[in-house]
Parts: sequence; C-alpha cells; structure tokens
Amino acid sequence: MNYESIIPFLAVLIVILFLLFSVFLLFVKTRKKLSNQLLAAFLIITAIDISAFFYSHITTVSLNLDMLRNSISAFKNPLLFLYILSLIYSNFKLKWIHLIHVLPWIITIIILLPNFFLVDVEAKMAFIKNYDATIEIQFLNYFGDILSLAYLIAEFYYIHRYRKLLLENFTDKRAFKNYNWLKQLAFLLLIGQVLTQVKNYARVHLSIENTNSLRTIVLFFGVFFICWLFLKAVNSPKLFKGVDVALKTSKELKNSEKEQEIQSKISYLKEFMVSKKPYLNPSLTIRNLAEELKINSRDLSVLINQHLNQHFFDFVNEYRIKEAQEILKKPAKKKFTILEILYEVGFNSKSSFNSAFKKHTGLTPTQFRKTHS
Repeated sequence: MNYESIIPFLAVLIVILFLLFSVFLLFVKTRKKLSNQLLAAFLIITAIDISAFFYSHITTVSLNLDMLRNSISAFKNPLLFLYILSLIYSNFKLKWIHLIHVLPWIITIIILLPNFFLVDVEAKMAFIKNYDATIEIQFLNYFGDILSLAYLIAEFYYIHRYRKLLLENFTDKRAFKNYNWLKQLAFLLLIGQVLTQVKNYARVHLSIENTNSLRTIVLFFGVFFICWLFLKAVNSPKLFKGVDVALKTSKELKNSEKEQEIQSKISYLKEFMVSKKPYLNPSLTIRNLAEELKINSRDLSVLINQHLNQHFFDFVNEYRIKEAQEILKKPAKKKFTILEILYEVGFNSKSSFNSAFKKHTGLTPTQFRKTHS
C-alpha cells in the first residue's frame, strides 16, 4: 500500500474537519462557552500539529517557525484536561493558577534555545538532520511521555470523582449522561495516546514503511474521533451539564460528630423520608432534600454517604422501591401497570426502575407482584 499518498490526504481531511468543528464550537450559542472555547483551542492546535504532513508541499516557513509549530503540541494535554474540568463543573472558570499548564511549553523553548533558536541556519539544519538523536529531543520526548501519562491519570481521577459526586447528590439518571459521555471520551483519549506512543516508537526504531503504516492508523483514528465528536454534539445538545465546582465528596467533607448527634440526625432523616415522601419527586437532589430538612447539604451528604454507607442515589431509590412494593402488594391497585407505578414512586424510566427493583428485592416488579398476589 502506498502510505505516502494516503497520509497527506488524511491529514488534510482531519485539518479541515477539525477547523470546521472549531468554528462551530466558537460561534454556536450555548451556556458552556468556556468548554467550547477550550475544545476548539485543542482542535486548532491539533490541526496545526497534523499540518506537518502536508504544509511543506504548499508553502515554505522558516526553521524557527516550524519548530514553534512543533512545540505548541505541548498545549494539547492541558487544554483537554481543562476542557474535562469545565464539563464536570458547571461554574468552572479559568484562574491565574491555570497558567502553570503553560510551564511545559516554556521549558521546551528554554531547552531548545542554545542549540537551535540561537544558532545559525547551518547549525539548525544539522540539528534537524539528527533530530531524534539529539539530547534535547530525547529529553523532551521522555518529558512529554511522563506529562501525557500524568494528565491522563488526572483526567480519569476527576471523571471517577465526578461519578461519586453524582451518586452522592443526584437521583435522576439523566444527570449521568454527561458522566457516561466523559467516560467514553477518556477511553478514546487512552486509545489515541497508546497509538501515538507506538507510532513515536516506530519513528525512532522501526523502518519508514512500518512508521508510515502506523501514521495512517493514527490519522484514521483522528477522522473517527472528530466524527464521533460531531455526532455527540448533534445527537446530545443538552449533554454538557456540569455540577457545582464547590461540591466535594462526602469523604472530603467528613468531620467528627458525636455518635448521639449522628443517630439523632439519622432518625430525623428517616422519619422525614417516611412521613413527607420527598423521594416521589423524580428530580430530587441532595440540595433539594437538605432545603426541605433545613440542614446543610454538606452535612446531609456526610450523613448518608459516610454514616449510612449509601450513595444518595441508592438511599432515595430504596424508599422508592419500598413504596412500589406496597403498591404491588395491594389488591386494590392490581390494575395499575408497572409503568404507572414507576412514575408514581418517583422513577422516570422503566430500565432504571427495573434495575433498582431487582437490586433491592432480587425480583423483577412483575415477579414480585405474582409472588405477593
């Protein structure tokens, strides 16, 4: 296969798609402007990086400019990381502290100054000729690999933490759509990272034929990635809903309370759940419940997640299932369909009701009704 003709074509296609999608992100009307700007910046920088496969056939740039083009790839990981944070937290804002993410690029430029940027053209040509063998590039490659791994670990950590926040603060399954999408994004990023590392290894240690075949695979993955992003944006326009940046998990908020006070609060909470039935609200959040109880939402989070050893999601669903069990047992309500019952007790989808019912009782709603009829 003639990879040398396929690679420029794929690279041009990706650059065009990335830039078009970036324009869409920058000009579409949305509440998540910062998220769109961060993703657009990532796509633009990636497009500039990929342009290395074809731009030399179109125009000629100085060696310094070409090296600067190559070095801005150091911004890809920070932009993706900040993008993920901006999706997780609805009130996320860029702060001065985030300038620390510019540090790797500054280090790259400083390392390249003595033997590239500050030397004559002949020395620059010699540097490029022995590019992969130079100490500077070898160090920067290892440095970049470590940073990429660190960012990937941080992204997975925050996505996992996001799931805990959702479980501890929300009961509506729709709140988890954003998490599921981020999980898919992290998985694709991991695949892209692995493919890029394999391609980089091949560039140094394997033949040009093997390297070009891996480059082709990476570029095909790039086409798939941008198409996936586009489909997600079209099919799930309301997907990007974050949680409050001030929210913390219950372990982060746990404090030392006297056992007697804890038991008193637990009793009050359980009595309130039985008497007032707030769980019948399908969109109940921990903040809503705390307001009804007239207590701090952080204290309520610690009470449920740490002292009752339950996520808020499971805690509320347990009461909903008990309510559903009572309805299913009553002969007077035997004409009620399962769909009518699940809506009456606070669920908003049949699948989530069935899975929760099976989890708490070991039976499906239909089996439970037959057993207790």
